[in-house]
Amino acid sequence: MKPFRFGVNLWQASSRAAWMDKARKLEALGYAVLNVPDHLEDFLAPVPALVSAAEATTELRVGTHVQNNDFRHPVLVAREAATVDLLTDGRFQLGLGAGFMQAEYDRMGLRFDSGGRRVERLAEAVRIIKGLFTGQPITFRGQHYHVTRHQLQVLPVQRPHPPLLIGGNGPRLLSMAAKEADIVGLTGITFRSDNQGPELSGWTVSGLEERLQRIREAAGERYEQLELNALVQRVEVTEHRDIAAEELVGRWPQLTSADLLRSPFVLLGTVEQIIEALQERRERWGISYYVIFERDMDAFAPVVARLAGT
Repeated sequence: MKPFRFGVNLWQASSRAAWMDKARKLEALGYAVLNVPDHLEDFLAPVPALVSAAEATTELRVGTHVQNNDFRHPVLVAREAATVDLLTDGRFQLGLGAGFMQAEYDRMGLRFDSGGRRVERLAEAVRIIKGLFTGQPITFRGQHYHVTRHQLQVLPVQRPHPPLLIGGNGPRLLSMAAKEADIVGLTGITFRSDNQGPELSGWTVSGLEERLQRIREAAGERYEQLELNALVQRVEVTEHRDIAAEELVGRWPQLTSADLLRSPFVLLGTVEQIIEALQERRERWGISYYVIFERDMDAFAPVVARLAGT
């Protein structure tokens, strides 16, 4: 089993000093990774924010969780990733996703293609990015991208490349992640375009195990090398976990309270109960890397203090 590690998704700060203070606090609490998402809301832009966070800390890893592949050409992603890894002394983690928020595409004037086509583009981008990380000139002619004898002049410190996380929930994306990524990021959520809210069958035990079986089959012999990650939507430290789960059913009515109590994407209970749940889930499913949101950083810190690195 892989040791536990924990990350936090941060995205806002009122000043450079405030941002750097957040990074220092996160490191002091024992978190391993500071992540920045990639959205067009009131979020900091990922790359400069990550470089600044690394400057404020000493060992904290920094990463995108996750960068929307459709917003940037893969050649530019590879150049930026290599530069960030260089400037952070090898502390960068590259997280990529296929994109899911149609409203953002509309604002940018980008066509919001089907999930299958977005995953196809991401798969081609990953091949280009990993090829460029070798330092050799690459030529690539795919359905979505063409690259002609391009070579990175600045290479990442980490070899063969910074850890690559590919995150999402769909079967095609998870199969591709199993073959190409170092870290498979599980979200359990499919965002639908019919304004019916997210589809959460991936949060149930059966839905999760179906996805893990797909990952195992696609990964083959490399499955044991993969790190499995879960993006946690809610942490609530409470002595009344059953009541907390019942209250959350109102927010996610397609799930039962039992579903929520068993899901790796929701952590409810006392510190001891959450620790026990994480240990059980690692033994059963192999999930060892958890990312939470900033609002839960302090409440979850006692769990981090007990489990990080074990």
